[in-house]
Amino acid sequence: MELTSNLPVNLIFGRGKAAEIGARASLLGHSALIVTGRNSTKQSGLLDAVKADLIASGMETAVFDRVKSNPDTYTAYQGAELIRVKKYDVIIALGGGSIIDCAKAMAFSADNPGDLSDYIFGRKSGVSKIPVIAVPTTCGTGSEGNGFAVLTNPETHDKKSLRDISCVPTLSIVDPELMLTMPRPVAASVMFDALCHNMEAFLSRATQTSSEELPLCGISLLGENMIRAYEDYGDSPAWDSVCLASTLGGVNIHVAGVTAPHGMEHPASGLHNITHGRGLAALVPVITAASIESAPEKYREISQLIGGENEFDLVDRLYEILDRMNLRTNLSKEGVRPEDIDWMTHNCLKVSAPSMASHPRVFSEEEIRALYIQALND
Repeated sequence: MELTSNLPVNLIFGRGKAAEIGARASLLGHSALIVTGRNSTKQSGLLDAVKADLIASGMETAVFDRVKSNPDTYTAYQGAELIRVKKYDVIIALGGGSIIDCAKAMAFSADNPGDLSDYIFGRKSGVSKIPVIAVPTTCGTGSEGNGFAVLTNPETHDKKSLRDISCVPTLSIVDPELMLTMPRPVAASVMFDALCHNMEAFLSRATQTSSEELPLCGISLLGENMIRAYEDYGDSPAWDSVCLASTLGGVNIHVAGVTAPHGMEHPASGLHNITHGRGLAALVPVITAASIESAPEKYREISQLIGGENEFDLVDRLYEILDRMNLRTNLSKEGVRPEDIDWMTHNCLKVSAPSMASHPRVFSEEEIRALYIQALND
């Protein structure tokens, strides 16, 4: 499977396409900063291969490898300062969604000095001009297809997206072969995140009838292939489909935004550094059960696309998927304590108000608190 499209990100999709990184980057600048994590791309050999490709294409190359899961604003500031001082003119984001989000924020912050929270909360506006090439090695966030960069403020624990059209990558190279180094727990987590993106884009009050088809396509691709891919890394067609659905999910939330599951998960992982997909796994069945009556036809469509019959068996089907991928969990298992619930409830209303307002059912403060309490042990 191969695809070339403009989303407005210049998206190149297909097996073996990572071999084009150097040639493509050299058309955009002369010096590249590779943004990655501390371990995975080094252990797989991908980092060395990309460095060699960039050098062979005539580019000066350096590495920024300080990005961790759930990246914070402090790391983005460090990277932005390096970009300004060394004057790198191309940023290569090599890794999972956290890497890509942080790289986009670094490029934005390099052009827009000051407190990123001012831009995240809309108190200031800016434009990023430094080209970012996104090369995902996980198939979940879809960050390669949108202008979002999710960051956590380490002082306040606020976890929220920097959202700007200039944060859309200049080029994204999605090569399904790069996903096969993921451990199965990571694969399960990111694939469930991709499913949630497509589900939430379809359910969002901000979506338009004309933009519902892509989320439905993403849900269908994942419903048919995510368990196959999880269970068999040699199933190339399944992995191609999952990767495409992940990228579609990123594009879809750029159009329609996310809803209550992401809105409620961000306070939990912002506070306790929970793996995002596991936080969603703890919350989505609980939130879905409380929401079905508000949009029964849409929930029926989702259920049918992931192997169910109607809206009434959707929650059971979600639990079956989580069980098959060894991802079933609750907030207590992820480190959330009963005494955290009030803070998370207030933080949700503070940082996730647009997401909560876009959900089919708009929950009150007490209802949000009750859902968190239920998700502690369900």
